[in-house]
Amino acid sequence: MLKNKELYPVEKMCYCLKISKNAYYNWLNNKDAVKTKTSKTHLMNRIREIFKENREIYGSPRIQKMLEREELFYSRSYVAVLMKEMGLRSILKRKFVVTTKSDHSYPIAKNVLNRDFESQRIGEKWVSDITYIRVKDDWNYLTTIMDLADRKIIGWSLSEDMTVENTVWKAWISAISTRKTKANFIFHSDRGVQYAANKITRMLQENIKISQSMSRKGNCWDNATAESLFKTIKHECTNRYRFTSKEQLNACLIEYISWYNTKRIHSTLGYKTPLEMQLELENLINNAA
Repeated sequence: MLKNKELYPVEKMCYCLKISKNAYYNWLNNKDAVKTKTSKTHLMNRIREIFKENREIYGSPRIQKMLEREELFYSRSYVAVLMKEMGLRSILKRKFVVTTKSDHSYPIAKNVLNRDFESQRIGEKWVSDITYIRVKDDWNYLTTIMDLADRKIIGWSLSEDMTVENTVWKAWISAISTRKTKANFIFHSDRGVQYAANKITRMLQENIKISQSMSRKGNCWDNATAESLFKTIKHECTNRYRFTSKEQLNACLIEYISWYNTKRIHSTLGYKTPLEMQLELENLINNAA
């Protein structure tokens, strides 16, 4: 009717379409509001779906970036307002226990990494750390190894003790079975006894292309990315549950780490997932070859 109102009287068009003039004018006066309401309803539904699909973890910045992938462009502040209106709030962070035990007599490697957490080559720089997770009335120990190029967790182990064999060694075997290292490779960690132990240092020294790197004494910022990873895991995963067995915790970590590596977007990666970053870096290498 709007296209033809210059050609035909509104009354005649209403008569032919069998609608009242009042109904037409009421629609004309409110069509923008209806459109806005429909658009807002759709947006709120997508926000809720994205929030649920991502373990109720994402706040407004990540929700906004996920909406942009669907060509839904809204400001972060507007997304935040809608999330508040819907009662959607990212779970809160909690404190975690520091595990480093550096009061040992083993030699300490130099800080070769020197807080250079940037890398454009997969297999060039790996960082590792160990943390506690409560299981019933005891502790289990999670060791992770992450590649700084794509922030992917490439190796990890879960143990009921802090022996070298069940922590760093198992995580290392897991990592090298997943990904190869490049020349001038750096393996960085804190000064914990598990990383300084003879079994680990000998294994790393036997490979001439590997440089072992350790944080300076009492300086957590030297291994900030590894410690940040544990904050994320605890914030988004393990602190949300009460575990009664190692098997239960292990299953939870398998599911979370798979999601983390393939679906979780990272601000440090330009809001890409580790998998997307991995494929992007591999394509750059292939195209340059």
